[in-house]
Amino acid sequence: MKFSLGSDHAGMQWKDKVKRILQGLGHEVIDHGANSPESVDYPDYGSLVASDVASGVVDFGVAVCWTGNGMNMTVNRFAGVRGALVINPEMAKFARAHNNANVLTLSEKYTPEADLELIIKTWIETPFEGGRHQRRVDKMTELEQSSTKPIES
Repeated sequence: MKFSLGSDHAGMQWKDKVKRILQGLGHEVIDHGANSPESVDYPDYGSLVASDVASGVVDFGVAVCWTGNGMNMTVNRFAGVRGALVINPEMAKFARAHNNANVLTLSEKYTPEADLELIIKTWIETPFEGGRHQRRVDKMTELEQSSTKPIES
């Protein structure tokens, strides 16, 4: 599989670890940075990851910042992107199984380093369950396309 990675300065260490983990698992990685501790803006890097996923250049994306919130908000601005902020393996499982997340958003502050590899493996290996969850993902897509009014149940 092919992955797009991006982080701001505060997520750079975890992004680099994620890159090594993914490459160790045999995956191809596009690394958009950041590559220095100099302060940068997370939307600049999250948008590169989201654009790669939305356009089909990659299969999945991983975005990292200090809390994960800024990156998650950024990637979810793109049509076709379903970013999930994950801080443990169980969240990784359900982000894929129930939400068909295609961008994994991580927090360098709150994601334990000891869990990174298991989070990534779980997220990659967990299939989307479909069924009732597909209906919900379809509703998110509908909202994304209209974005002006709630869906009528």
